[in-house]
Amino acid sequence: MSASQEPTRSVEIERTYDADADTPLPDWSSLPDVASVDPAQQRDLDARYFDTPGLDLARAKVAIRRRTGGHDAGWHVKSSAPEGRHEWGWPIVDDELTVPDAVAAAVANWAAGPFVQIARIRNSRTAYLLRDADGGIVAEVVDDRVRASEAATGAERAWREWEVELGQAAPADPVWRETFFAAADALVTAAGGSVSASDSKLGRALGR
Repeated sequence: MSASQEPTRSVEIERTYDADADTPLPDWSSLPDVASVDPAQQRDLDARYFDTPGLDLARAKVAIRRRTGGHDAGWHVKSSAPEGRHEWGWPIVDDELTVPDAVAAAVANWAAGPFVQIARIRNSRTAYLLRDADGGIVAEVVDDRVRASEAATGAERAWREWEVELGQAAPADPVWRETFFAAADALVTAAGGSVSASDSKLGRALGR
């Protein structure tokens, strides 16, 4: 992969919730401006995460991920910010598990290689698109059953979580977003879930 290749760019605005294995899904159609919920989509995701041996990226809340499965398979760099989670993406062009030059260049402000695999996260995902009255995507909700292994210790962890991520049809108004996520919080709490105490799957895979 060429180091000059331009990545795709996006900002994710989402909230993550913890749920027990048998917690029933809430009625997502009751969320603000949601008129319908698409049928479930099944995805099997396999992600490998990379960092320096000293976890320099993790301390900066940055992650390098190589994920297969789903519609956005590829190499990704994710960086947390107050307005949401920034993501850059590049295609996978071969079967190598070495961080490509373009990806290494994107994280150069936070860390310099060499990069090693620090975790593997496999995820059985059920996704639902929430649409408004015009058919626009207000949000995507995913029900994730996650299995993770930490490379340094061999520790394995498993959990279930839900993510609610705003879609292109979601209003940009901060007040609307606050109201929407407050409604999601209440809906999840009523179903028996809770707002996640971890800020990422990687953090949880590393026991943080």
